[in-house]
Amino acid sequence: MELEFVGAAQTVTGSMHVVHTSHGSILLDCGLFQGTRRESIERNQHLRCPIQKIAAVVLSHAHIDHSGALPLLYKQGYEGPVFATPATRSLCTVMLRDAAAIQESDARFLNKQNDRDGNDERVEPLYDDEDVVRAIERIIAVPYHTTLPIAPGVQLTFYDAGHVLGSAITVLDIEEGRTKKRLVFTGDLGRANRPILRDPEVPEGADVLVTESTYGNRLHDSVEKMDEDLARVVNATIKRGGKVVVPSFALERAQEVIFELKRLKKRGVIPPVRVYVDSPLTVKITDVFKLHPECYDPETRAMLRGNDSPFEFDQLSYIEDKEDSKAISTSPEPCIIISASGMCEAGRVLHHLRSTVEDEKNTVLIVGFQAVHTLGRRLVEKRSRVKIFGVERDRRCEVVVLNGFSAHADQKDLLSYAERCREKGNVEQIALVHGDPEPQRVLREKLDDRGFSRVAIPASGDKLAL
Repeated sequence: MELEFVGAAQTVTGSMHVVHTSHGSILLDCGLFQGTRRESIERNQHLRCPIQKIAAVVLSHAHIDHSGALPLLYKQGYEGPVFATPATRSLCTVMLRDAAAIQESDARFLNKQNDRDGNDERVEPLYDDEDVVRAIERIIAVPYHTTLPIAPGVQLTFYDAGHVLGSAITVLDIEEGRTKKRLVFTGDLGRANRPILRDPEVPEGADVLVTESTYGNRLHDSVEKMDEDLARVVNATIKRGGKVVVPSFALERAQEVIFELKRLKKRGVIPPVRVYVDSPLTVKITDVFKLHPECYDPETRAMLRGNDSPFEFDQLSYIEDKEDSKAISTSPEPCIIISASGMCEAGRVLHHLRSTVEDEKNTVLIVGFQAVHTLGRRLVEKRSRVKIFGVERDRRCEVVVLNGFSAHADQKDLLSYAERCREKGNVEQIALVHGDPEPQRVLREKLDDRGFSRVAIPASGDKLAL
């Protein structure tokens, strides 16, 4: 048996790993690669996993860089089952359909732009709504802590990863001949003591740990400092008559920002300013949140029992209509706009950025990891000029990065998780995935210092014998 690394290997997007056994292969995650448009198209159109050998797909969670290529997998011939938690299945239903709609919308926009420029190049979406429906109908919901055989000699159990709603640590018990191995795949690992969700769980008996490493060289700010920084940014921007634009992943990050703004407003530390959640997907996802209290921590469940929704407060508006979205962009009134996508590569946030980046009164507030070659990363780097919808623009707005909002474990969390897995099992091998090379190098050194002698940093195409 061996583990092949296809995507999210020495990079943070396109999560895709294959467990090969003599009875067939298990695909762990099926995510879209996010980067430059040309590279993304090339990588995503040509899935590099052995589709005909795959017996089952297992999703760690619903983020598009972990689930977004699933419709493409079916479009290219896969016919087997997909296993995910109930909340992940619910979220994929809305997120994958939204991904298809965005691809079709962006293709129309870019083709019109090419026509105006006299360019004959045609942009085609990766998949459409029919492909999404075909994928969704094959997803089998598996609750946390329920063990299920998914292929000959392979059993699956999900544990709570505490990253986003429904996120799971995937545990595969693999038996081949006389060999038995327990593989633990973190997916994206969450953080302890975060609002809304429960803390990550540690399964027993791990032999092989495949862990994300996004922040392998960083420590996050405390929740208290995060609140202070958010209040400071809002107050400073509103005082100078500007807008705060928050590019946010529709899943989890948006809900956390809403939750924190509600707490700040309750304490009276930010002014009574309008807050717009301008993302139809975020609206739908927030509704899905209400359907899955099994994922909440005790504090959030108590709020809901008291009819105090963490996702509602005065002056908060959820925007679905396109004309209402345009009105927000053109209005001179100070406000806070939370809009997808999180890496500024698609969606309505691009229209808000187009109307705000050239005005020094405004602030772009980055609350999540930005992959290389994305507009979000270029904003984090505070470049003087950025390209939006193919047009170079002067970046005069302030850019503030608050990594305290990250739903990813930091270096301390990752090291602690590996040590706790070792305490509860016999961790023989560790593979670092979902991270850039420098954070991975630093994390491997830290793990080595703690006595983990077999730590791999696989590149795409590498295989690890189990």
